[in-house]
Amino acid sequence: MAPGPPAPLLPAYGRSTLADLLPSVGHHLGVPGCDADVLGLPDAQRYVVLLVDGLGHDLVVRAADRAPWLSARLGDHPLTSGVPATTVTSLTSLGTGLPPGQHGLVGITSRVPSTGEILNALSWESDLLPEAYQPNPTMFERAAAAGVGVSSVALQRFARTGLTQAALRGPRFVPFPSEKDTQLRIDLVADAASRGQRTLVYAYERELDHVGHGQGCGSAAWADQLARIDDVLARLREALPSDVVLVVTGDHGMVDVPADRRLVIEDEPELAAGVSVVAGEARFRHLYVDVDAPASVARRWRDRLGSRAWVRTRDEAIDEGWFGPVRDEVRERYGDVVAAPTGDWAFMTRTFPQEMELVGMHASLTPVEMRVPLVVATAGSGGRS
Repeated sequence: MAPGPPAPLLPAYGRSTLADLLPSVGHHLGVPGCDADVLGLPDAQRYVVLLVDGLGHDLVVRAADRAPWLSARLGDHPLTSGVPATTVTSLTSLGTGLPPGQHGLVGITSRVPSTGEILNALSWESDLLPEAYQPNPTMFERAAAAGVGVSSVALQRFARTGLTQAALRGPRFVPFPSEKDTQLRIDLVADAASRGQRTLVYAYERELDHVGHGQGCGSAAWADQLARIDDVLARLREALPSDVVLVVTGDHGMVDVPADRRLVIEDEPELAAGVSVVAGEARFRHLYVDVDAPASVARRWRDRLGSRAWVRTRDEAIDEGWFGPVRDEVRERYGDVVAAPTGDWAFMTRTFPQEMELVGMHASLTPVEMRVPLVVATAGSGGRS
């Protein structure tokens, strides 16, 4: 039998994850139920929280010379995403202030227990009502109910998507038509932050993730995009009123996966045996097992992969705390078996052929994927370094 993998990086839910960010902000803004700031944020009445998709803490450290503004403020205490380390799950943890086992968006694709359909939570081409599938109030709803002026500055087309309604509903939506108009975006965020005595503004930047998926997070194009974002962040801090605290974070890091590290499940008899449905993504697979015993499937995957994967039955992963406390309604959304590659491996499936085109991938429990920055910039910290 092949040797086992190293220990995964598990989230410290309630102490230092994306789910803890907005409750910590809410504590300063007087939002009921936000009883503590576990992250030690500066006290203020106005906050801007900007999430850069694909901004991993370790990736910024690696490319520090291309991101001087971020690097100067990076600190030694990054947050972690939840599990899996992927946009759908991370945005919902941020937006609700809850770990994945509570909010229930368990990955980009997963099986809906009540219907058997495979839900793609990014495209949300489903009759499922987002507000019913994710019924917990968001932090934006809770803050608005407490009298905080809450805004979201984002692309117009994100206004009514299923993921927005599930994860980020509640703020006043401030649209912009094009991501190329950087100055307009800066102006809109600064204006939103100035409206009212207490304000919370959420902003989102996605281009770094797109470049990473298409060309790799080790590419010159990715480093160039990071440098552009770094410049925008410095300009944003300069444009914000002096009493606004700017918080920058990410939703996951990324790993470049070489062609010879991609195992296609359908081509591996030991991996395909007993698996009815494959969902999730290449760096975190949900395996649904309708006939065989999940323990048998997990054993075959462990025997075949050895140190190349963390493989758990659903019950094992829940007991180990991968997802935080899990609601009964959410439990069966997770695969009967979950498999997360170590190193730079990936588990591909022909069910999702578009994944074959990706260079950079994420979702597993490696440090480079799990750790995201917690950058806090006050007026005293300045704009450009």
